[in-house]
Amino acid sequence: MTLRAFICFFVVLLSVSAHGASAQSETRATGVEKADPAILVADDVYLDGSEQLVATGNVEALYNGRRLYASEVIYDRTEERLIITGPIRIEEPDGQFFVLANSAALDREMNNGILRGARIVMDDQIQLAANEIARVNGRYNQLYKAAVTSCRVCKTGRPPLWQIRARRVVHDQQEKQLYFDDAQLRVLDTPILYLPRLRLPDPTLERSTGFLVPSIHNTSLLGFGVRVPYFIKIGDHKDLTLTPYLATETRTLEWRYRQAFYNGKIEFNGAFSDDDIGTDDSRAYVFAEGTFYLPRDFVLRFDIEAVSDDTYLLDYDYSQKDRLDSELEIERARRDEYIRGAITVFQTLRDGESNETLPTGVINGEYERRIPLTNALGGELRLGFEGHGHFRNSSLNTDGPDFDPFADGRDVARLTFSADWRRGWTLPAGVLAELKLGLSADFFRIQDAGVTSSSEESELTPEAAIQLRWPLVKTTQAGSTHIIEPVVQIAWVGGRNPFVPNDESTQIEFDEGNLFATSRFTAPDRRERGFSAAYGLSWSRYGVDGWQTSFAVGQVIRDELQTDPAGGAAFTNSSGLQDRYSDLLVAGQVKTVNGLTFTARGLFDEDLSTTKAEARASLINKVAQIGATYIWLRNDPAENRPGNVSEWAFDANYRISKHWSGQADWRYDVASDEPVRAGLGITYANECVDVTLSASRRFTSSTILEPTTDISLTVGLRGFTTKTRDKSYVRTCKN
Repeated sequence: MTLRAFICFFVVLLSVSAHGASAQSETRATGVEKADPAILVADDVYLDGSEQLVATGNVEALYNGRRLYASEVIYDRTEERLIITGPIRIEEPDGQFFVLANSAALDREMNNGILRGARIVMDDQIQLAANEIARVNGRYNQLYKAAVTSCRVCKTGRPPLWQIRARRVVHDQQEKQLYFDDAQLRVLDTPILYLPRLRLPDPTLERSTGFLVPSIHNTSLLGFGVRVPYFIKIGDHKDLTLTPYLATETRTLEWRYRQAFYNGKIEFNGAFSDDDIGTDDSRAYVFAEGTFYLPRDFVLRFDIEAVSDDTYLLDYDYSQKDRLDSELEIERARRDEYIRGAITVFQTLRDGESNETLPTGVINGEYERRIPLTNALGGELRLGFEGHGHFRNSSLNTDGPDFDPFADGRDVARLTFSADWRRGWTLPAGVLAELKLGLSADFFRIQDAGVTSSSEESELTPEAAIQLRWPLVKTTQAGSTHIIEPVVQIAWVGGRNPFVPNDESTQIEFDEGNLFATSRFTAPDRRERGFSAAYGLSWSRYGVDGWQTSFAVGQVIRDELQTDPAGGAAFTNSSGLQDRYSDLLVAGQVKTVNGLTFTARGLFDEDLSTTKAEARASLINKVAQIGATYIWLRNDPAENRPGNVSEWAFDANYRISKHWSGQADWRYDVASDEPVRAGLGITYANECVDVTLSASRRFTSSTILEPTTDISLTVGLRGFTTKTRDKSYVRTCKN
């Protein structure tokens, strides 16, 4: 800055300071707060006569948080007006949008005036260009002969991919709304839609009432149709979205209600349909969930799942669930305490199952407490309580298979009390030892069971177990770390299994999580009795290059076969635990630095034949999310599986190029040699548009289902409907 500019600028600052002091005095006298003084910085500042202050060269002015950049600013004191020469940039106090212009004439506060050759850029996303912008009261920006787009506009002269042309656009900065008069939606400068009036929220507004992205669908079941969602802002903390779905074979209204509270939130989703494909004229479903944080660390959760008929969810692709559960739960988890209570209602949609004979009402309660012992005994004491009850609608007392609607109606209630003492020691050579002593008491009450069980039973179960672990660690010269840990456990469980029906421990999973449990049943209505031993070996490697490898193997050995009180084996033939020597459990995982992960687990009998097996390979990086899963289960009528299950599943999302990405999913039933489901999709995305075309096919069929094909197209205009958070999709201009 020259000496003259410095002197003039110093005079301006003195006058501004005096004005500020006067304003402060007036504020104290009247109680009305005045605006902050203006600040002006430039390469050259001088007075032109006694009425005009001229600033030239890199001019920067700040007033009430609004910042102005320009080449030249002339302030006329008599008219209290700013005459500005561009290029001009005006930044609003909130920083959410700014104005660019060639020239302007504004009042001193920059609230009123005219900007010529101007553009407004909002949220670094939406551009509004006009021949002229009129600013009114610092709230409204009126644009004449305007063009609005979120596409990158280059100097090549080519039109943007899409734009909205309008005779006039009014931007309300306070309400954050855009109002269009005589609007045209143009694609590559070709008009495709005319609207005499249009209102859109500006991109700085998070929530506003209005239409969302529509989508077009064509299914072999419902025909050709369109979804047009409409979002309703009820308040700052609740909203409602209504989505009419009109197709050849259906008239549907989908809805979603959300509300946030001080201590929680709720969300309801549902639909009402009047179609020509079901047995009922009217069909509906509702899914709801909520979470509330209560005093003293309690958390209340609920979810509701209900549907009018068995096929509605699959017909409209709302959900793939074939058993619905509605639950009310309260829970608290602390370092030394856990409390949970829940009421659950089930509804089956499976062909051949009946809600009369399946347990549709379930009550659960749990309490567990850890008490560290500081006396000579040492270790810790664990006290537990568990209550369970399940009820059937049927009152018949004859037993039969669950798929028979006249099978049984037994109701079961159970109370379990337990106390365990555990203590660990470190032995020579680094061997870790743990001793466990426990005592459990189970009480059962059964109704409508006929001769299949007693009406009341109780059992006292003592147990003891000792476990030895020997973790061995080695670090190689290359920096890799190897951890080998052999484990062996010897356990004894006394008592007998009571003469009660097996309603809880029907599905047994034998894996690394329960290899060293004293009982691998899922509930206390059954327990493993007698002496048993379990051994295992795990190995892990952590490489300096990011590779991770792990492997585990284990087996359980018992002194006698586990039998059921009603006769027969306690474990199913495919559980891996049906013999004195369990199947060999083998599991492993490999993770690479480039995002590739391979996980496998399996059970192998004495002939090394597979009982159960699963494997998954996945690749996750910046351009791909690809996964493949294989599952094999041996046939087992006791687990309602008359034939072998062998199935492949594949899912992928791959970024083909900067703007194109593809999606695919596929399920194939190897056992029946037929596909289950397949889907393909392709998406084009840049900074201003998101277009997705997808097609899917469900091949499965039954007495209530038939195969269907679904084709959908969704077009989203980024900026208004969605944000461009991933800058890698933004196009660049070529020089």
